[in-house]
Amino acid sequence: MMLMGEIQSLPSAGLHPVLLDALTLALTARPQEKTPGRYELQGDDVFMNVMQFATQSPQEKKAELHVQYIDIQLLLTGEERILFGVVGSARECEELHGEEDYQLCRHIHEQQSITLTPGMFSVFMPGEPHKPGCMAGESGEIKKAVVKVRASLLEA
Repeated sequence: MMLMGEIQSLPSAGLHPVLLDALTLALTARPQEKTPGRYELQGDDVFMNVMQFATQSPQEKKAELHVQYIDIQLLLTGEERILFGVVGSARECEELHGEEDYQLCRHIHEQQSITLTPGMFSVFMPGEPHKPGCMAGESGEIKKAVVKVRASLLEA
């Protein structure tokens, strides 16, 4: 159940309180002013990866999925298309990298697509394949923060 929303309407985005807190922590850390890298927000439970790169065509990229972490993809600058699918829709997957919590897959069955503009975010739950960093039209430079939230926090 992929969710999406905009930062300015965060309180009404319908996020689980844990995800709302994580995104609020990330925004408080001012990711737009940070250089690319990993920033801990609550140790290994909640952290954020700030990235800056040029978007690519979807054919050049593989989808990813996670087991232990929820991904909140927050676009800071540029325009980004993300292809995604429901749990169980990933096909032609490589082996799971347990330590780094990711698995790459070549294909998403019945994939959907969203386009993010600055200030928009999307949330991917464990097992939901997603292919971020795709170009919306032309390739362009983007800056984004991916907030990683340990999924077990939602069951606490």
